Amino acid sequence: ADGGKLLVVPQDGSHWLSMRMVLEKLWEKGHEVVAVVPDAALLLKSSQSFTVKTYPVPYTQEFVDEQYQK
Repeated sequence: ADGGKLLVVPQDGSHWLSMRMVLEKLWEKGHEVVAVVPDAALLLKSSQSFTVKTYPVPYTQEFVDEQYQK
């Protein structure tokens, strides 16, 4: 973070909500933030505050949503 650039590989779940707020604050202070997330996730969504790069996973968004509802 000292260099102004931060790469984040978060895990999906409730702790992401707190981490997202931290990333947004870092962005406000001028840091460049890139989050690497799976293309099917519950809470990991794009933001204006940081760049999101996705990677393929062997399951669909529908599967993730269905499992969450169970």
